[in-house]
Amino acid sequence: MSNQIETLIEYQLENRDKKTVFWRGILVVPMVAFLTAFTEMAHWGWTSGFIVLPTLFALVFRGKYPSYVLSFNHALIELNTRITAYILLLTDDYPSIERNPKIAVLLPDVEGGAKLGRGIQVLKIIFVIPLVIVGFIYTIAAAFTTIAAWIHTWSTGRYPEWALHIVLGTLQYWNRITGYALLMVTDEYPRFTL
Repeated sequence: MSNQIETLIEYQLENRDKKTVFWRGILVVPMVAFLTAFTEMAHWGWTSGFIVLPTLFALVFRGKYPSYVLSFNHALIELNTRITAYILLLTDDYPSIERNPKIAVLLPDVEGGAKLGRGIQVLKIIFVIPLVIVGFIYTIAAAFTTIAAWIHTWSTGRYPEWALHIVLGTLQYWNRITGYALLMVTDEYPRFTL
């Protein structure tokens, strides 16, 4: 069994709301602004608002993963996933600032940090480089796929099934990388496949 982050999304293929699909880029602005507030609070854009440095110090020097930090990071990655799923047309449910049972990000059990190595946490920033390069290629493919899916969904009211694997797979891929490198909830190297 994999020790990676799992992203579960109840996607919607049929009976899509054409009006909200058409105006999706404008409708999502308040939620993107809300999420961006966490990034600005962190002063480092690459951390996306996650509590990274204190987590790294706690794991390396104490061998502990503070539960309150894990709760915050988990809530933030789920919020990010809800907003991204809405932007990428996987659902018509407007992203809530509270948990949504239709969109979940499941973290592996870290047992307070006991399952995580101390030294590897520092090296993950180097190990993640090939994953990020592949992730950018997947992101470009998902962007073009989303544009085509947007046209199709807006005109027919049905999200194309052929786009689902690429778009959903890319979202799941980035969550696995985030769990490995930023959230540090697993030491298992993420797979490169969607």
